Amino acid sequence: MSSKIRVLIADDHPIVRQGMELVLTTRNDMELVGQAVNGAEAVTFAVQLRPDVVVMDLQMPVKDGLTAIREIKKAEIDTRVLLLTSFPEDEKVIEAVQAGAAGVVLKESSPDRLVEAIRTVYDGDNVLHPAITRQLIHESRKSTVETTDPILTPRERDVLCCLAQGMTNRAIANELDISVRTVTTHVHSILDKLNASNRTQAAIYASDLCP
Repeated sequence: MSSKIRVLIADDHPIVRQGMELVLTTRNDMELVGQAVNGAEAVTFAVQLRPDVVVMDLQMPVKDGLTAIREIKKAEIDTRVLLLTSFPEDEKVIEAVQAGAAGVVLKESSPDRLVEAIRTVYDGDNVLHPAITRQLIHESRKSTVETTDPILTPRERDVLCCLAQGMTNRAIANELDISVRTVTTHVHSILDKLNASNRTQAAIYASDLCP
């Protein structure tokens, strides 16, 4: 039997936290491990509890979501962050994704959409609103990824194009008939060559490279 997805909620609004708690506790594959009421608590609880996924509001007191994401990433824990927002085109949302947020879900989304997004980022994929993807592509052409063309091997290009489709390492391995370990090696090499800090940035570069 597989382990449950351990989720930490970080939001300063009690109604939002209670709503998410109700949603998560009715899912058999999820476990709510904690609730933070501000960004500082989010960082502390993330380091202490090591959740699989943190569902984090962007606008919070003490520390905002962007600052909290950066500090969680610095802690180098195996935790994925799913950002909550009502404004997908907010510059801070773009910064949060660039800082390492694995996905963004709108506060207006249905409970099923939230659960789907949590499962998706837990599996290693990214969840991005189309408006965010467009803005990231625009930003990446200016500064996120080096403008000079990196020298990727043919296999690295294949892996990169799979990344652009949101495929997990296991799915890429099955698609290309190679081992997951080999895929992981290629992904690390791609990120290094593209000067990209995460899979999302690499996938953005692929928008110009892959059909």
